[in-house]
Amino acid sequence: MRTVGVLIAVGLAIALQTTLARFVVGGSAAIDLVLVVVVYVALTMGPVTGMFAGSLAGLVQDALSSGVIGIGGLAKSLVGFLAGLIGQQFIVTAALPRLLMFMAATAVHAVVFMGLYVLLGLRTFSSPYAAVLSQALGNAVVGMVAFTIIESVPGMMERRKVSRRAKK
Repeated sequence: MRTVGVLIAVGLAIALQTTLARFVVGGSAAIDLVLVVVVYVALTMGPVTGMFAGSLAGLVQDALSSGVIGIGGLAKSLVGFLAGLIGQQFIVTAALPRLLMFMAATAVHAVVFMGLYVLLGLRTFSSPYAAVLSQALGNAVVGMVAFTIIESVPGMMERRKVSRRAKK
């Protein structure tokens, strides 16, 4: 059942990412929704599930893009594994640690992704610091909002059930 949930979350993130990227200037979004889902899955389900979600999401994104297939999969699977590992070793339930986790995951993803392209001699990146920082901030904000919404849904459902019982 967890696998189906991960597949649905990754599929929705990819669909939203590709749909919304058209509406952003230049066709490149400053937020990587797929990476946000990978980090969320890793923090909530552990390093193995995070690595699975990362490799699946990265390979699908690579197949949909014009880049080399496998570089995004490797970068996202590494980020998913590391985020899940850190999430198991440390308490990452408060807002600040989660914010830092999303920002660090974005930075690690950018270093691995861009580093592999440069190492293979396929592309060069001129001073990507501002772009990576803005994406890290955007991913952190979206990730924090997602955590808040997802964690509040069970409580809302329970309060709704209780209020219905009280009316009867």
